[in-house]
Amino acid sequence: MTEKKVSFEAQLSELEKIVTNLENGSIPLEEALEQFKNGVKLSQDLEKKLNDADATVAKLMDQDGQIKPLDISETNDAN
Repeated sequence: MTEKKVSFEAQLSELEKIVTNLENGSIPLEEALEQFKNGVKLSQDLEKKLNDADATVAKLMDQDGQIKPLDISETNDAN
């Protein structure tokens, strides 16, 4: 079974809806628990996407086309 890729923004929107529903307290307990579980899963997925994006941004390509870690001190010294 192939898992469908959902955008970061779509997942964040869904998490915001879940938080709003839980804050309102107007849904039955069973549904609230299920939404809470889904919210935790979404939160973990979003955190992983952010960490992956951070790792990607923290790399630079040198003049030979090789990927190397970003040295923040070099960036700050240039300013």
